[in-house]
Amino acid sequence: MEQKIASFATCDNTEELRQCLQKLKENELSEMITQNALKGRDIGALLRAILKGSPCSLHEGIQRRLHVYKHCVQLAESGDLQMEVVSEIIGLLMLETHQLPGPALVELASLYVDAIKEGSISNGKSLELFPTVLTALSAEESLAYGKGQLSGEEYKKQLINSLCSSRWDPQAVIHFTSMFRDVPLSAEELQFVMDKVIRMFSKLDLQEIPPLVYQLLLLSAKGGKKRVLEGIIAFFSQQDEKQKEEQKDSESLEVEIASVPRDQLHHVEGTVILHVVFAVKLDHELGRELVKYMKVSALLRAPVITLSCLNWCLWWDLRHLVASLFQVFDFLKIAIVKSFKDSQFQQGSKFLQELVPQQCCVSEIILETVKNSVFGWDHVTQGLVELGFTLMDSFGPRAGPGGKTNEIGLNPLKTPAQQVCKLGADVLLQTFKVHEPIRSEILEQVLNRVVMKAASPITHFIDLLSDIVVSAPLILLNNSSKVIEAFDHLIYLPLSTVQGLLKAIQPLLKFSMSMKDSLILVLRKAMFSSQLDARKSAVAGFLLLLKNFKVLGSLASSQCSQAIGASQVQADVHMRYNSAANEAFCLEILGSLRRCLSQQADVRLMLYEGFYDVLRRNSQLSNSVLQTLLSQVSELHFEWNKKGVSPPLILFIYSLKERGDRFRLQQAHLLCCVHHCLGWYKDLVLQRQDKAEEEEEEEEEDDEAGFQQEMEEMMDSITRRMIKSELEDFELDKSADFSTASSVGVKNTIYAILVMGVCEVLMEYNFTRGNYSKNRLEDVLGLFNCYHKLSEILKEKAGKGKTSSVGKTARSLLSLGFVSTLLTALFRDNTLSREESLSVLRSSNEFMRYAVSVALQKIQQLEETGQTDGPDGQHAEKTFRYLCEITKVLLWRYTSIPSAVEESSKKEKGKTISLLCLEGLLKAFSAVQLRYQHKIKHFLRALGAKENDEEEGGDEDVNITEKAVFHIRQFQRSLVNQLSGAEEDFHSKEAQLLVNILSSLSKLLDPSSQQFVQVLTSTVKICKESTLEDVQFCRSLLTMLFSLQVLHKSPVGLLREFAQDIHGLLGDIDQDVEVEKQSHFNIVNTKTAAPTVTLLVLVQVEKVLEEADWLITKLKGQLGSEKASPEDSSQAVKQRLQAEKAVTMQLGTLLVGFHELIQTAFPSGSCVDTLLKELTKTYTILTSLVKYYLQVCTNHADDLPARFEKLVKLSGSHLTPQCYAFITYVQNIQNESLSFAGGKKKTGEAATAAASAKVLRETKQIPNLIFAIEQYEKFLIHLSKKSKVNLMQYMKLSTSRDFRINATTLDAALQEKEVEESESVEDHTDNNQQPKKKRRKK
Repeated sequence: MEQKIASFATCDNTEELRQCLQKLKENELSEMITQNALKGRDIGALLRAILKGSPCSLHEGIQRRLHVYKHCVQLAESGDLQMEVVSEIIGLLMLETHQLPGPALVELASLYVDAIKEGSISNGKSLELFPTVLTALSAEESLAYGKGQLSGEEYKKQLINSLCSSRWDPQAVIHFTSMFRDVPLSAEELQFVMDKVIRMFSKLDLQEIPPLVYQLLLLSAKGGKKRVLEGIIAFFSQQDEKQKEEQKDSESLEVEIASVPRDQLHHVEGTVILHVVFAVKLDHELGRELVKYMKVSALLRAPVITLSCLNWCLWWDLRHLVASLFQVFDFLKIAIVKSFKDSQFQQGSKFLQELVPQQCCVSEIILETVKNSVFGWDHVTQGLVELGFTLMDSFGPRAGPGGKTNEIGLNPLKTPAQQVCKLGADVLLQTFKVHEPIRSEILEQVLNRVVMKAASPITHFIDLLSDIVVSAPLILLNNSSKVIEAFDHLIYLPLSTVQGLLKAIQPLLKFSMSMKDSLILVLRKAMFSSQLDARKSAVAGFLLLLKNFKVLGSLASSQCSQAIGASQVQADVHMRYNSAANEAFCLEILGSLRRCLSQQADVRLMLYEGFYDVLRRNSQLSNSVLQTLLSQVSELHFEWNKKGVSPPLILFIYSLKERGDRFRLQQAHLLCCVHHCLGWYKDLVLQRQDKAEEEEEEEEEDDEAGFQQEMEEMMDSITRRMIKSELEDFELDKSADFSTASSVGVKNTIYAILVMGVCEVLMEYNFTRGNYSKNRLEDVLGLFNCYHKLSEILKEKAGKGKTSSVGKTARSLLSLGFVSTLLTALFRDNTLSREESLSVLRSSNEFMRYAVSVALQKIQQLEETGQTDGPDGQHAEKTFRYLCEITKVLLWRYTSIPSAVEESSKKEKGKTISLLCLEGLLKAFSAVQLRYQHKIKHFLRALGAKENDEEEGGDEDVNITEKAVFHIRQFQRSLVNQLSGAEEDFHSKEAQLLVNILSSLSKLLDPSSQQFVQVLTSTVKICKESTLEDVQFCRSLLTMLFSLQVLHKSPVGLLREFAQDIHGLLGDIDQDVEVEKQSHFNIVNTKTAAPTVTLLVLVQVEKVLEEADWLITKLKGQLGSEKASPEDSSQAVKQRLQAEKAVTMQLGTLLVGFHELIQTAFPSGSCVDTLLKELTKTYTILTSLVKYYLQVCTNHADDLPARFEKLVKLSGSHLTPQCYAFITYVQNIQNESLSFAGGKKKTGEAATAAASAKVLRETKQIPNLIFAIEQYEKFLIHLSKKSKVNLMQYMKLSTSRDFRINATTLDAALQEKEVEESESVEDHTDNNQQPKKKRRKK
């Protein structure tokens, strides 16, 4: 039969072919096709013959064709045929499809739809025919559908809708998506298909997602690019969140819970990223849509969403493809900074925290991207490096006044710029750790910036280099050539940069001999450089080597712990070099440093300050160092053979051109170094004696004891002679010149500060060595008397002329540890055996005040820089311990001795000890919160600990809230005592300090805690009850009140009450109106109302307006999110409506406050100018809110809320009319001031011109306010048309819009007024008319 059919078809005998086919039954025909297809014979010829003998003009022909189509589809899906056979069959059927009539096409299409619904299509081989069927179907003019008729396009739409509404086999989704690429789809049909495919993401195996995304991206060539991108990004964002939640659950339950393996998810994400990037390369329109979508998402919605791991990688890979369309990288920086700013802004307002959920930290997301990049995301590695350096370059520290920057210490990240810079450093560090190929480039770029950008602050790059060295020192040895190359530039770098660089790479020197040798050569070369900074750099480098290359046998002490070191670097240098070579190396360095003792003072100072640390870390060098110091002191500064001669010091002044604090104190620093090194050496000897060393070592110690005794005798001799010396011996007295205008004055200033420094060093030496003996403490007091005389002279001279530079107190040379010991002895030591000797010092109020002043100076230095001068000043643990001890003593002194008692017995000038203690407490609390945030528990525990038990217990047992509340109540009692006393006994400075301390301590409380509310309540009570007219105290108190209130709830209620009080005190702009005085807060009085309270209120008003503006911007972004994701919009709509209500009520309450303020008769000046600015901002934000509701009406067709209509009504009745009246009032008072200035003939034209300029300056805000009002009304009109609600019925347009001041008209009016006044002098009569009764205004 097959041969007959073939021969009839070949001979073109159609009739016989048709008759032959009629004889075949359907099952026989199917069997024939199946057999030929399985055997792979010429199935195409057979099918062509069958179709040729089945003309569409005959009914049986159509039925036979349908049977062939159905059977061939089943064969193709069976999987039994070869691919070539299937392709041949489907291709032939596609060519014949357009000949089928409409009903046949409908039946064939229904066959496919039913098969898809039933899940019988698995391999998708037959789906290539379906697009052709749908295309032919859409070309039909009319098709029967139920009882009616539909066009082909409509019928196709119904089929696609039915298809997308049905359940799909997950294994065939990819085939279906590929099939739709060949189907002509309208925009609506395409939307159906894309939504269905995106919904299928969650039902597929993760490994099947990348090929489906690829097909979906190809399908997006038809349109719907935004929907595709949104779907892909949303799906993987959900997967990432799910992964994080599962990880948290597994950590809490200690059981691994993961529906999807983490590495598998990130590998799939990497593949998807490649597919998207490849698609963008082929279709730039897709790239434009992606950039547009992410830009809108970041700026109007949450930037964190846009910066998820997948999104960020897409951003970076597209940076080169769409650079001409949009600066992707600049936008990334904007989005990152915006995220940090939003987070900081939200954290500072309880109002915003309650309305807007806290977003995930952008740092976590980007660092998570770095972590995920190990899963095959190699294409983003270069982007990570560039991003890190760009963030550090753009947001690194900036040079302050004088080119200095404050970057030392444990300064926490406060500003968004600092956080962004830290993020860039973290990105580079983590990338360095996980990506080996990029390490060399990162190191090279860091070193290049350290060397090339030395003129600008580069501490952040040095910190990064230090972290890299600590994290992977052995890896950096492979790139040691780059570090050695950087050494060649040390001579030309600033000292701070050299010190930072050498500290950072110090761990590497123990592993690399070539690196160490190269550094030594560079330092020796720098030692003989003509540049002072180069020689100082050489000293810094050599000292660093001495500190960190210990000679074998040095004591292992807790004091010897390195501030900079790596956990991976445990090997000592002696594991590589023998001890003799290492000791020779250190002694050689000491020999080089001795040459520095004959150089400039700055170089010597570095050496003096560094010797103590060298001894502390390298004890075996003590003999050489102390001998060097002894020879330096004896040769340069002391006349040993004239022990009774005064003055004891030969005061060398090498060059007046090199004046400066550090130059002036060179001799004092030498003695300071001798004192501390000698004290350390004595402790070292005691430790060795306790260990019962062998006889040889004891003999060596006997030899070394000689110079120890010699140095002690020398210090004692200097002490005696300094006490006996008079100021005239130093050519210093009250008649001496201390001005900086002459060389004599500069010399005398240097002499005075030098002598004062020597006195301080000797005071510390005698107190420390005296062991509380009375004679030693009398010597201390004698030395202080010498110090005090010079100090008083310098203060007196400083107050007589502006040209003097001695008014600034020189930094004390007392060490922080000694200050702590001294204060404890003066105020807390109750030991009976010491009472008589300590009474010598306690009898001098000046000395005790001096001790507290030095403590205050040290705490301030610690707060500003994170370290202090003197030994252990850079040791964070010790400085913190000393700070705790000092704070504890100051707290005891202030709380134990009432300031009133001290005031009654005070006869000396200057601040009392109690006031100094209070200042020190404020700075101590600030320093701890700024520098030691992580040790607040330890600090509070130390303040409450009893004597000698600071180390007992643990920080975990400390309740910060309880401790903070305890101290808050102490200071509250002190403040109440101040306020409850007589007004003449009120001490304004002390009250201000108490308020500032309370404000600082309240930061330790949780704003949601009851204790915080109690502090806020007590502050409000003080503001309500206090009637003091002290402006400074009022400013401090209200600043604290507003700072507390904003963390508890919105301050608009307080602002309204303050506005009512101000209005009642200052009166109304209409003189005929008498305002009823409302006294909510007695702190608002005639002296404080304007400008103090008014300006503080307006500052808070500005913050409230900023919050409202921020919230409205968020609301606009949420509208876009709801439109893009309607399925997730129910919760979002609820949050949006809640935020709408809050911002409307916020603005409504604010308008009531403005209603009071703009009717207040403010004097001309800052209050008027600031109020006009805030009114302009208010109308701008009201306009923004109106625009938001325009967007709501356009997108959602919602009705306007009633509360918004009330807000508009309130603005029309209580704000706008009063604004115009206030503008008139402002112009009137300015005209009066002009008339007053012009009426004074003695002042002349200059005063009149100055008054005119002031008027123009103060009225500059009026045009801006009028424009803002007009814009508000303009958009109200638009909203009225859109919402069909007449909002303008509440607005009354003003007719007085001519607000500009015409200078020519003004001058003419002034001249005319002067003429009229001169003519009316003679005709002036007294008309004593009854004054009008004032209207009472409630």
